[in-house]
Amino acid sequence: MSGLQGVGLLLLWGSACLGLPGLVRGALVISGDQEALQKRSTNEDMVEVHSVRLDCTVTSRFAHTVMTSKALNRANSSQEIFFEVDLPKTAFIANFSMEIDGQVYVGDIKEKEKAKKQYEKAISSGRTAGLVKASGRKMEKFSVSVNIAAESNVTFILTYEELLQRKLGRYEILTRVKPKQRVQEFQGISYVDAHATFLSNELLPLVDKRVTDNKAHISFSPTMEEQRKCPDCEGTLIDGDFIVTYDVNRAKSQWDIQIVNGYFVHFFAPPDLPRVPKNVVFVIDRSGSMSGQKMAQTREALLAILKDIHEDDHFAIIQFDDKIDSWKESLIKATKENVDEAMKYVSGIVDNGYTNINDAVLRGVNMLVKDRQEEKLPERSIDMIILLTDGMPNAGQSNIGRIQTNVHSAMGGNMSLFCLGFGNDVEYSFLDVMSKQNKGMARRIYEGSDAAVQLQGFYEEVASPLLLEVDLRYPENAVDSLTTNHYSQLFNGSEIVVAGRLTDNDLDNFMVEVFAQGFDEDFKVQGQASAEDWDVLYPDEEYIFGDFTERLWAYLTIQQLLETSKTGTPEEKSNATAKALDMSLQYSFVTPLTSMVVTKPDTEDGPDSPLIADKLTEVDGDPHFLIELPERDDALCFNINENQEPFSTWSETQYQVFWSMSLGVRLEVSTQDIVVLQDGKQVKLLWSDNASVKGTNVDLLLTKDRSLTVTLKDSVKFVVLLHKVWAKHPYHRDYLGFYTLDSHLLSPVVHGLLGQFYHGIEYEVSELRPGEVPEKPDATMYVKGRELNVTRGWQRDFRKDVKNGENVPCWFVHSNGTGLIDGDATEYVVSGLFKTV
Repeated sequence: MSGLQGVGLLLLWGSACLGLPGLVRGALVISGDQEALQKRSTNEDMVEVHSVRLDCTVTSRFAHTVMTSKALNRANSSQEIFFEVDLPKTAFIANFSMEIDGQVYVGDIKEKEKAKKQYEKAISSGRTAGLVKASGRKMEKFSVSVNIAAESNVTFILTYEELLQRKLGRYEILTRVKPKQRVQEFQGISYVDAHATFLSNELLPLVDKRVTDNKAHISFSPTMEEQRKCPDCEGTLIDGDFIVTYDVNRAKSQWDIQIVNGYFVHFFAPPDLPRVPKNVVFVIDRSGSMSGQKMAQTREALLAILKDIHEDDHFAIIQFDDKIDSWKESLIKATKENVDEAMKYVSGIVDNGYTNINDAVLRGVNMLVKDRQEEKLPERSIDMIILLTDGMPNAGQSNIGRIQTNVHSAMGGNMSLFCLGFGNDVEYSFLDVMSKQNKGMARRIYEGSDAAVQLQGFYEEVASPLLLEVDLRYPENAVDSLTTNHYSQLFNGSEIVVAGRLTDNDLDNFMVEVFAQGFDEDFKVQGQASAEDWDVLYPDEEYIFGDFTERLWAYLTIQQLLETSKTGTPEEKSNATAKALDMSLQYSFVTPLTSMVVTKPDTEDGPDSPLIADKLTEVDGDPHFLIELPERDDALCFNINENQEPFSTWSETQYQVFWSMSLGVRLEVSTQDIVVLQDGKQVKLLWSDNASVKGTNVDLLLTKDRSLTVTLKDSVKFVVLLHKVWAKHPYHRDYLGFYTLDSHLLSPVVHGLLGQFYHGIEYEVSELRPGEVPEKPDATMYVKGRELNVTRGWQRDFRKDVKNGENVPCWFVHSNGTGLIDGDATEYVVSGLFKTV
């Protein structure tokens, strides 16, 4: 941040809100993170945090949260104020603004590509554009900073919204409270029940709970002295997770319907239904990458699951690496004797080999199909496969698109697939799409001491089906724009939510019908719901936001359209993406299709760079680098994990920049076009063309939608490959790959993240030892006077197979190539195209 004087202060938030059937509001005050202050500030006492307030309204499970922070710079010089908020990953940011000395700066939500162009046009430094980053398993962190003049104040306001989901019979939001610094005002948060990891015997009495029939309030307001960690220190006891949970009183009636301002929402979770038996095949990855703690935790979880499996259920176990082994040839009933035998089998599962997901899942499908045909399973029961894997398919069929097609075809809509992705190396988007194509869902299992608990928790969510093929029907001539109203199953402790728009605003009665398959007979109910006047029902509750049903409908519709954009036909994907984008813009939601541009006030050195807030997705966008060393029949590789701006390098990222000043040639390659400038003349080519261009110092050969071969006179020859992704995909984007074909005439001063290695590199590898994964051993590399820990892995080379690539073995250097590359990875960031580092 150029031109900034003074020091910085971080305002760190943890946020949460919950409520009863209708209405809750609360406030929570927290502030500065001491660890961040130590890095950014030496004069933090000169910034006075006046207040940090959270106002949360939960109306019919739809949470509308507004967080406001006010601070004053009492120093005699400007200071950088940092505002950070942890918010749920399921939430959509709806608004953000900063008020500085009476001037308001509002975030502008735009289509992602337009926001990116605005950012690239205005940026004048190499600073990162991201405002939102991952923050643990369930949260993401919104952060922004602004330079505040002496004796000036700033107010930050962030608004986000989400629909609370019911799991295992309760609604929950995790609040992260880590101020690590005492604050002048600490106000409460509304809810029914609450507990926190930091609640000591001294703090526990400060939690005040008040509950009435239709609302609840929990306040936690420690004074400055009560926040102290010790009598003589400034540290705070308030450091940890604050978890609030609740459920609503459910009447015997099937109808929990709200009709407000022309929109309705129906919450369906009928009580006292018997469970439907299930037939479950556990398909367990035992490949080498599952070795050690992963395998031990998987065995632990499976033993606990088998211990609790219902005696009316049927089950089977398949374990796989590059070979497929079944415990039994058919599913068997969960009698005590069979469960005991299965537990002994599970205890003997050991890791080995590669990963053949395709054949393992198909084995489970065929087992269910065969048992159905032979009438070995109850007629009224649900068939499901639970797949647990931690890696990419690298044995048998390894093309993930073909695997998805094979599984979808084999299942034929007759069973559900639930996928558990273990750890960070798993191809999660592959599992997510495949499960949703087959009436299921995916869940990431995080590596950690509680991984077995996570596995058990997921199983508990799907352990007790109550209804199958649930169809919720509403008057056709009275509603339109319905969200999904057919669900394959309803599990105990969950809830179905349907929303829609009324075409008859004068509707007095609203007929609803629900049809489903139950345990021993078909389930069918009918009933009527009436529009209510909320101002009459709740005359004193001014904080109810009257358009909550409409925004809930919009939130739910966008979420479901985003799912269709990943799993539907090409036409369905295109239509869903376009509609989701329109609605995201209309209702001002930051979704994977939109970005929020925050224009910051000018600094003493002129205009500051705008920042962009994006919605996080489960996508790996890191640039990957592969250095081939043919004289040693070896290769080195590393990743750059940060989301940097253009690199002064040749890399595999969305945009590529190359230049050769000595030949007077400037070449710019993007995923849209190719521009070459030589001797004052510019030529522009499109990837949709076949073309051949010969110049004084450069020759170009363009193969339509595939590759660009570049030959520089008496210099280098390289090829750029275009990797195309479906144009309307909400997350993935086209990207480029760069490969050198002839480098022996490169200049001796060539440099860059890859260019530096064309001078050759001397290194030695020794002390080979087992790594975390058996097929990926660790070793010690001696290079450039340093001693590095490296891992034998592979990177993909797409020169021969543009679509799938082939794995090239290499020594992987961790931590952004630290120790292997010259300097630090951040030193290769440039402030603009064709600028040197």
